[in-house]
Amino acid sequence: MVRCWWLAGLLVACAAAEPPLRWEPRCRQQLRHLQDGARIAARLPPRLEGRWVSTGCEVRPGPEFLTRSYLFYANRLFKAYQFYYWDPSCRDPSYSLVIKGKLRLRQASWITRGATEADYHLHKVGIVFHSQKAMREVASWINQTSGEGCSGFLPPGRTWAPGALYELLSAKTERDCTAALGFAMHELSLVRVEKHYQPLLQPQQSGSRLVEELYLGDIHTEWVERLHYRPTGYQRPMQSAVHHVHPCAACGIIYRADEHHPPILPVRAQLPMQLSGSWVSTHCEVRPAVLFLTRYFIFHGNNHTWEGYYYHYSDPLCKQPTFTIYASGHYTQGIPSSKVRGGTELAFKVTQARVTPMDQVTVMMLNSSEPGSCGLTSSWSAGVEQDITPTNGCLALGIKLPHTEYELFKTEQDTKDRSLLYVGERPTDGSSPDSPDKRPTSYQAPLIQCAGASEEFSNYVSLKYLGKKDGNGNDALKPLPVAFLLFIALLVLRWD
Repeated sequence: MVRCWWLAGLLVACAAAEPPLRWEPRCRQQLRHLQDGARIAARLPPRLEGRWVSTGCEVRPGPEFLTRSYLFYANRLFKAYQFYYWDPSCRDPSYSLVIKGKLRLRQASWITRGATEADYHLHKVGIVFHSQKAMREVASWINQTSGEGCSGFLPPGRTWAPGALYELLSAKTERDCTAALGFAMHELSLVRVEKHYQPLLQPQQSGSRLVEELYLGDIHTEWVERLHYRPTGYQRPMQSAVHHVHPCAACGIIYRADEHHPPILPVRAQLPMQLSGSWVSTHCEVRPAVLFLTRYFIFHGNNHTWEGYYYHYSDPLCKQPTFTIYASGHYTQGIPSSKVRGGTELAFKVTQARVTPMDQVTVMMLNSSEPGSCGLTSSWSAGVEQDITPTNGCLALGIKLPHTEYELFKTEQDTKDRSLLYVGERPTDGSSPDSPDKRPTSYQAPLIQCAGASEEFSNYVSLKYLGKKDGNGNDALKPLPVAFLLFIALLVLRWD
């Protein structure tokens, strides 16, 4: 009997030695991982030398479907390929652009923290058509919209010649016929390179692999503005052809491509739109007008309601919080987009919102806002949430309640078979897509599914052991809950 009491006491003591246990959803773990900086390093000024490639089929406003392959030389010259397609899977090429020029990095951007500003000069831009249809369509654009020097770019009825390269721009002859394509390389005027380490996937291996990502300036969501727009945000990053994520089926295909042999990406299964569940950002996101944020969405498919958390920061690693917005409402049944193949159109009604200021600058701004326009007048304090529904939103933060947004969604699976959700890109001018004609035609950075529709409760975990590995690189065992240890002790006492 004494021996059993000693065993019970030992079990209780072991349980008490553990830190307090708490419920922590996987989605919160992911957000905390992002707030910890996710071991990301960014060098200023960045090193660009080498080849950078797309990691998949990209969608630009319009829509335009493309892949990219950029080569930067040590002498500041560059050669870039842009491959355009008819389809959102990047399997049916339309035409390819060959862009040559020179890039000069300047100073750190005083608008977008963590970025470097650059100047570029184009020497030549050539185009190769991959079908008679593409040749006829592009020639029509150029002949109708370009100046005198381009009016006869391609005579009507010209027969398509596979592999023929046509000059669109030449610095020597001062000829530029690129405007009709909405082409500009202003993306090169804002540059950022990030490095992080990807854990090795094989069970028998330990350690990690270097991954380098190149962020270039964003493309304006309005076609008429893109020729003049100077970016303040980023588009989907390219990755180093040497140091990229694994596996990446598209990376090698794009790396080996040229203007005569455009990349044909592997077939990907079309997933039905399944919104139910929880989705969270995969990295610290940057929007035009210098907004750094992470997002966390919860969709309830049974009643078509949604909740969203928007965590805003003042730095590109999302370590310095400024304010958080919680919003909720309901959404409509999705229908296939007639404009963006592969996308689904929905309408979201925002009916409620709450704001939590996280720094003194935001507190001062909210407290100095016009009375009755953003919560209770002069009542804001750091870390304290306030409902802004009674004041129909918050004028200082550009939030209007209630309001409807017309959205574009898409779901995919990544190379690790994880579900990704692409939400429509926000208008570059900071407005809201509050009418059908302002519905997005491209996407923001993807969210990853962190909980399914049936996962109402999280797993019981100890923060002390979260993410720890054993000597073989496997997940370390989690400590047992106190209640379970006490239950074992009582059983021992009972059967003694």
